[in-house]
Amino acid sequence: MRFPERVFTFEEVQTARELIEKGYRHRLIVRGSPDFKHKVKEALELVKTAKYYDFLRTHIKQIIEIQGFSQLREAEVAIWANKYAVADPVDAASFFVQKAYQMKEYVEGKLYYGGEAEKRAVEKRIEFLKKLQKRSQRDDVREKCEEFVKRWTETVFP
Repeated sequence: MRFPERVFTFEEVQTARELIEKGYRHRLIVRGSPDFKHKVKEALELVKTAKYYDFLRTHIKQIIEIQGFSQLREAEVAIWANKYAVADPVDAASFFVQKAYQMKEYVEGKLYYGGEAEKRAVEKRIEFLKKLQKRSQRDDVREKCEEFVKRWTETVFP
C-alpha cells in the first residue's frame, strides 16, 4: 500500500491513517529558493536536536515556499511557508511541529482547527520549545526558546 498523493477523501484519510499506524515516514521534501531551503534546513536541524524529526516526517511530506500566508495544506500533507515564517530557525522549527500536530489530528479525524484545537496545537509548540531548550547546547537557541515560550504562553494562556 502506498501513501496517497492527496489526503482529502475518506478513503485517502483512512489509507494515510493505516500507514502511519504501521510506522510510515515520509521522505521530507523542501521546495523553494536556495535561501528558503537553507533556512528550512537550519530549522530542521533544531527539530532533530529536540528529537521531533520522526514526528514531523510522519505527518508532513513537503515544506513549500510560497508568497502568501503560511499554513498547513492538509490535502497535500504539506506546510506552505513564506520567507518570514522561516526567518528565525527556532520559530520556524516550532511552527513546523505545530503544523505537524494539526496534521496528526486531521488524519485521526479530530477537529484540528478553531479555538480549542489551536490551543492544543500551541501547547505542542510550547512543549517542543521546552524540549529544544533542554537539548540544545547553543546558548542563543536556548535563549530564543525561552523567549518564544514566554511569548506563546502569554498570548494563548493569559
